Amino acid sequence: MNGKSCFFIGSRHSSDDLIEQLKQAIETHITGYGVKTFIVGHYGNFDSMVIGALREAKKQHNDIELYLLAPYALNQKTDTPEGFDGTIYPDGLEKVPFRLAIVQANRFTVKNSDYLIAHSGISNSRKIVEYAQSLEKRGLIKVTLL
Repeated sequence: MNGKSCFFIGSRHSSDDLIEQLKQAIETHITGYGVKTFIVGHYGNFDSMVIGALREAKKQHNDIELYLLAPYALNQKTDTPEGFDGTIYPDGLEKVPFRLAIVQANRFTVKNSDYLIAHSGISNSRKIVEYAQSLEKRGLIKVTLL
């Protein structure tokens, strides 16, 4: 991975109405903040929208890198989606109970990213956003809410 990194978190039930905001936020992070590495999961509608928007952005910014966060990599085969540069499986996750793997992977990735683009509704993503906002108060990450 190179340069500044940005992670995405959102509800699996997020509305497709977010796509334009998402594309604009990605463009701002690339051109305004110098982000070169983007990390996203693959569960639900928000992640699907992010993957599509990142694939599109990579056509205009071929120097960005796209990585898939794979919280269950040891337990199931996770193929890297087309257009992505690889997968990330956080160290130590193999010791985490299966039901907590996504939460721990998300916390790890937030803690190790420079930026977070988020859409939190009433889902578990809200807790991760609150965690990121607590880190933001200490100057450790910048959070963009959609």
